[in-house]
Amino acid sequence: MDGSYSSIVKFFQEGGMFIYPISIVFVLGLLISIERWLFLSREKIRNVKAFDSFLPLLRTTDMEKMQLYTRESGAPITRVIGCGLDMMKVTKHRADIEHSMHEGMLETMPRLETRTNYLSVLANIATLLGLLGTIIGLIGAFTAVASADPAEKSTLLSQSISVAMNTTAFGLMAAIPLLVFHALLQNKTSRIVSSIEMAAVKFLNIMTYNRQIYAGAGAPAEQAVPSEAQTDNNG
Repeated sequence: MDGSYSSIVKFFQEGGMFIYPISIVFVLGLLISIERWLFLSREKIRNVKAFDSFLPLLRTTDMEKMQLYTRESGAPITRVIGCGLDMMKVTKHRADIEHSMHEGMLETMPRLETRTNYLSVLANIATLLGLLGTIIGLIGAFTAVASADPAEKSTLLSQSISVAMNTTAFGLMAAIPLLVFHALLQNKTSRIVSSIEMAAVKFLNIMTYNRQIYAGAGAPAEQAVPSEAQTDNNG
C-alpha cells in the first residue's frame, strides 16, 4: 500500500505543471457525471411512479382528474401528457394533440440532456492538456541536450521525458473515463426519452380507442354525415 502511494506521489511530482489542470478537469467531469447520474436515476423513478399512478385515471377517461394530476405531478412524462390534455380542449384531432405533446417533449428534453455534453468537451481538454504537457517536456529535453553541462544532461533529459510521458498518460487516464461516463449518461437519457415517447403513444391509443380523440381529421365530419342523411329522409 505504501509502495502504491509513493508511486502515485512520484508520478505527480514528475508530471510537471500540466498535471494540475488535468486533475481539475477530471474532478469537474466526475462531479458532473455523479450529479447527472443521480438526477437521471431520480427522473426515471419519478416517471415510472407517475405513469403507474396516472394509468388508472387514463382508463376511466376522467378529463378533469387527469388534468388535475398532470398539474400536480412534476414528472416529465406527466408534463408531456398534460400538453396533450390541454390541446384536447381546443381540438379532438389526434395529429394536433400529437404535435402538442411533441412540443412538450422538446421542452422536457433539455433538462434531461443538460451538462452531459460537457463531459466530451472535458475529455478533449484533458487529452489536449496532456499533449501540450508532452510538447513542453520534449522542448525541455531538447534544450537540456543542447545547452546543459555534460554532467547534468542525463538528469535534465530524464526529468523532461518524465514530464512528457506522465502528462500524456494522465491526460488519457482522465479522458477515457469521462468518455465512458458520457456514453453511459447518453444511453440512460435515451432510455428515459423512449419511455416518455412510449407512454405518450399509449395515452393517444387509449384516448383514441375510447373515442375521446379522433384518429383522423375527417372523423367528426364522417359522424355528421348520417345525421344529415337522416334529416333528408325525415324531410
